[in-house]
Amino acid sequence: MSSAAAALEGVKASIERVILNPAYHDVLAIVKGARNGAVYGAKVRFPHALVMVFLFRSGTLRQKADLVWRATRTHARNLAKFAAIYKTACYALKRFGATPGKEGPYDSFVAGLLGGYLVFGQRARRSGKIPSVNQQIVVYVFARVVLALARLAVKPPGPEGRGGGLPWVSEEARSARISRHAWPVFASLSWAMVMHLFRRHPDELQSSLRGSMTYIYQQSDEWDGLRNFLWHNK
Repeated sequence: MSSAAAALEGVKASIERVILNPAYHDVLAIVKGARNGAVYGAKVRFPHALVMVFLFRSGTLRQKADLVWRATRTHARNLAKFAAIYKTACYALKRFGATPGKEGPYDSFVAGLLGGYLVFGQRARRSGKIPSVNQQIVVYVFARVVLALARLAVKPPGPEGRGGGLPWVSEEARSARISRHAWPVFASLSWAMVMHLFRRHPDELQSSLRGSMTYIYQQSDEWDGLRNFLWHNK
């Protein structure tokens, strides 16, 4: 082994001793969380932005590429920031909370509240508007929360009668009926509301959703021949 290779191995071993040291675990977990947030945000947003921008936005190739880059950067940066704030807050609450060294029952709620406010609750400095990427992320999270709470509401209690759903729907037969019919009601009302809003108040919908719905439901009413009936939209 050459001296350069030996030196490189020595540096690698030193770094691994640091990152594997339990004393540094919580701090390094914050760094790793930020890294994972950035990578996940980029992987999720890039293909979505690429499709939506090139299908539904006008402009030059350079302008479209810039929109894709900015959306991807914003999504990746915000998930990284949220992960860092959330994990830092959890670490602080665990260390300095009511029972030092032990996670409290509401630590994750408080940390999420702080991260949500600092990262996703702020308006853009220049425009004073809520960034569209943040709106999409928050609405996505909200929808999943509603579904999870709905399932939790009809969850049967455990062996000791604990951990079940809401008391007025805890009866097994009633819970089963609600579970069976809740999704059709939720899905139909969601589509009823979004179609009504698109028809009567389209400017209030998020821009990418409005663009896709315009393509499907409005532009499908327009053609002047076979060419833009089957092969082209306009």
